Amino acid sequence: MADELARLAPLLDGRIGRTVVLVGLMGAGKSCVGRRLAARLGMDFLDSDAEFEAASGSTISDYFARFGEPAFRDGERKVISRLLDGPPVVLATGGGAFVDPATRERIKRTGTSVWIRADLDLLLKRTVGRDHRPLLKQGDPREILGRLMEARYPIYAEADIIVDSTDEVPEATVIRVMEGLIKHLNSESK
Repeated sequence: MADELARLAPLLDGRIGRTVVLVGLMGAGKSCVGRRLAARLGMDFLDSDAEFEAASGSTISDYFARFGEPAFRDGERKVISRLLDGPPVVLATGGGAFVDPATRERIKRTGTSVWIRADLDLLLKRTVGRDHRPLLKQGDPREILGRLMEARYPIYAEADIIVDSTDEVPEATVIRVMEGLIKHLNSESK
């Protein structure tokens, strides 16, 4: 795996002039993969959720509880827009960010979107028992994630690149993202 990562990195060297935006449901692995991808590409990594919390001075769970989801989505939109105005980075976004039409359009215009797709059982394994997921506190996590998949997967499918996340080491997903970026960049240059 290390050999494959070492082989792919030079094929992307100096070719990524836009922010690589990772989208997908909670638990798909956006932050974990994003950190490793950024290190391989020599880019900075940012997490829009962490940036939102820093800007608001509140955890997302607390913000959700105090102001509701619409206020959070508005703030999230502003944070992501600000991050896209900066230098190119690898950016992991919250699960609902790409669903917002204005955010999705902005990402399409100024970034390269990568959907990290995962199946329901993997998402459950990675999210159940963690208390920082406000949407999962509203009922049965399997039912909630199933509904979110049904509503959001058709929208995530608009991403420039689609990569499956599986229950294997994160580097395997990083390799698939790098391969997807190479293919995407090659198709853009034709």
